[in-house]
Amino acid sequence: MAYRPILSHAARPATYTVEARDESGALVPTPIAGEHPLTLYVDKREILTMMTLGAAPEALALGFLRNQRLVESIEEIVSVQVDWEVNAVAVTTKNGLVDLDKKTEKRTATTGCGQGTVFGDLMEDIESINLRTDVRLEEETLFGLLNAVRLHESIYKQAGAVHGCALAKGTEILTFVEDVGRHNAVDAIAGWMWLEGVEGGDKIFYTTGRLTSEMVIKAAQMGIPFLVSRSGLTKMGHEIAQKVGITMIGRAVNKHYLLFTGAERFVKSAAAAHA
Repeated sequence: MAYRPILSHAARPATYTVEARDESGALVPTPIAGEHPLTLYVDKREILTMMTLGAAPEALALGFLRNQRLVESIEEIVSVQVDWEVNAVAVTTKNGLVDLDKKTEKRTATTGCGQGTVFGDLMEDIESINLRTDVRLEEETLFGLLNAVRLHESIYKQAGAVHGCALAKGTEILTFVEDVGRHNAVDAIAGWMWLEGVEGGDKIFYTTGRLTSEMVIKAAQMGIPFLVSRSGLTKMGHEIAQKVGITMIGRAVNKHYLLFTGAERFVKSAAAAHA
């Protein structure tokens, strides 16, 4: 069994219903996405405030600390406790965070809705990332995953206004997380992987959002060699994907996609190869 810190279980409702008037003037009960401030404290020290759907706050806090390289392993965490009365999540560590001031002195506001923050140098430690080169993604597997995502029940289908991210092994979705910002969704998946003891070496990361530098770096830090999006990508995201050797696929919808980097891991179907 993977080590698990003491956790609260304080998920908030993903959607709320409000009344709106349609074009005819009729009142229409309408689901909308939740959005809540959540201030992260580590050993009673305030780190930052995140705007979140609140559906997986404990995993979000853990994933944020992991992806920001503020904590090296989940074994360093004693507890993660969320209190929505004060909109805070309190993380307690065994020995405190090392060099916290140095690690947090530089912060970058990232792109996208639910604007996020990255501490430190975005390019720091990129050279030390080694993704698996012995794994392959077959085209038919990609199509199967895209169909599984299409059929997956989601908050977006009910209320819109959120980004979704999925971690998959082949066509099987292991976990699916939505939040108001794509960076929150990827952090929550990183936290879930820690909690469940799941390694990323043979997994596929799917996102509805753009493939920015932040998304590529986080996927690579999680050891995931395949990154798929239904959206596009940025120049810096493309450059970093080439640098770390990630297989990056964008504009992936139904049976359409664009393979941007890491073609050596991608296997075309036999039917397509002979077409």
